[in-house]
Amino acid sequence: MHAEDGIDIEAPADVVWQVYADVERWPEWTASMSDVAFVRGDALADGAEVRIKQPRLPRVTWAVTDLTPGASWTWEARSPGAHTVARHIVTATGDGTTRVQQSIDQTGPFGSLVGLMIAGLTRRYLRMEAEGLKAAAERR
Repeated sequence: MHAEDGIDIEAPADVVWQVYADVERWPEWTASMSDVAFVRGDALADGAEVRIKQPRLPRVTWAVTDLTPGASWTWEARSPGAHTVARHIVTATGDGTTRVQQSIDQTGPFGSLVGLMIAGLTRRYLRMEAEGLKAAAERR
């Protein structure tokens, strides 16, 4: 299952990155997150692990597998029969706005099945996160 969302934000990319990369504060600006906490490390970095609880979903630990500071990160979650990859990309557009793109890919026998079962919820959460990030970054 693949889901993605994107949004244009009226704020410089460095401001958007500061808000977006401060993952423990996500529950302050999106109702799609109940709790976010680092379990390894204390900031986004390769190898950092973040435990996330979302409404209606089990608690999941994400490991950062790729990071380009100020521009993008990828994190992955694994469980028996499931592999989920989430990508987050921040791009300055050159006109003072910033484009944010996020995607989720779920694979594996259980991951694909569960992904299809909750596809609507996943898309709603991606939209909520995009809109919440936009509001939080534009307030700065």
